[in-house]
Amino acid sequence: MNLPNKLTVLRMVIVPFFVFFLLADFIGYNGLIALVLFVFASLTDLIDGKIARKHNLITNFGKFLDPLADKALVISALICFVELGFTQSWVVIIIIMRELLVTSLRLLANGKDSSVIAAGFSGKVKTTVQMVAISLILLFNAFSFIIGEGFPSILIGNILMYIACAITIYSGIEYLFKYRSYIDFKN
Repeated sequence: MNLPNKLTVLRMVIVPFFVFFLLADFIGYNGLIALVLFVFASLTDLIDGKIARKHNLITNFGKFLDPLADKALVISALICFVELGFTQSWVVIIIIMRELLVTSLRLLANGKDSSVIAAGFSGKVKTTVQMVAISLILLFNAFSFIIGEGFPSILIGNILMYIACAITIYSGIEYLFKYRSYIDFKN
């Protein structure tokens, strides 16, 4: 297994620890630990792609697992955000629906002609915006004792999530249009 794929697997391994610390309010500085884990995991996404492209280490395994690892990280954060009251469930549902749509398209493409649909530009922008929005919301949460009550962290967090949701919708429509040939409407 090459280094980019190891980083992708590491990102998957980090997810349960991130969720644990995000929800473990009985542990001191749990929000800060969750923030560090999330940012570290997000950076592995950036680094594994750069290494894979620079050293020509792009594999079908990486093309398939990398977006899945991103989805696991982002979706787990968003589900926890609903539980913690950081965002609304409808935003998370829309984002999850897009992820299921694109994953289904990838599976259809792979089953039809063994194609592996790599992440496109809008998908990468979507992931980046989601990860930045989640990181900022985690930052507001981790440092709420410093920021104080007057800081509109929930309002800013909601605006960030609405922006991420809008880009997610656009990206999903683009993938659906671009890869519509893999969908057999006759059967």
